[in-house]
Amino acid sequence: MRKRIVAGNWKMNKTYEEALTLVSEIDNMVKDEVTGDVTVIVAPPFPFLQSVGKLTQGNDLMHLAAQNVSEHESGAYTGEVSATMLKSVGAEYVIIGHSERRMYHHEDAQTLYKKLKATIAQGLKPIFCCGEPLEERDAENHFEYVGKQLHDSLSYLSNEEFDQVVVAYEPIWAIGTGRTASSQQAQEMHAYIREQLSRMFDAEAAFNTSILYGGSCNPGNAKELFSQEDVDGGLIGGASLKSRDFADIIKSF
Repeated sequence: MRKRIVAGNWKMNKTYEEALTLVSEIDNMVKDEVTGDVTVIVAPPFPFLQSVGKLTQGNDLMHLAAQNVSEHESGAYTGEVSATMLKSVGAEYVIIGHSERRMYHHEDAQTLYKKLKATIAQGLKPIFCCGEPLEERDAENHFEYVGKQLHDSLSYLSNEEFDQVVVAYEPIWAIGTGRTASSQQAQEMHAYIREQLSRMFDAEAAFNTSILYGGSCNPGNAKELFSQEDVDGGLIGGASLKSRDFADIIKSF
């Protein structure tokens, strides 16, 4: 059975002290207020990973993610961080293929495939992001665009490898813009993604894969989004930087 997941991507925000305060607040709210079966993930910047992880160790619902990973195992790659390093500081998940990494760092499908392989090889779980820009949505080419992203990076994994993957659909036109896909639009794309996964792997694998929505999800729309049949949670950006908002989103199931 697939997991219900709410993951907070902090991106390049917060100082060290601010990060510790934020995760402490989230941890306490989750302990006090969350009673359902939900996996809560926080993805702070690299320098804060170990300290943030230590503060959540006593909370079984809380898990640690990195925002990126190198496709290389080790070596002369200045500024890069390997999956082995991430695992050694307590990370369990890694965000791969976020639209900002694709756009600003020109990460292509082959690079993302290598990152997936490196992550899974270390026993970490990738959160693989996909999603279309506004021009593809307006041209009604959004299904083909997302389908190609899935095929070009995921289809070369074995079924056993794919079992470790969480998928996050992030309509680029709805990230940080205040625009949000309607619950119907989100469900339509999530159902399409699950269908494509079924074709690449099998129906059971597709059914068991958690597919998160990642486009300006907030406390006001999370309940409706999460009520959709194929929406298994959210990859939260801006709202994850406010403990009260993030906790309210977690409680939206």
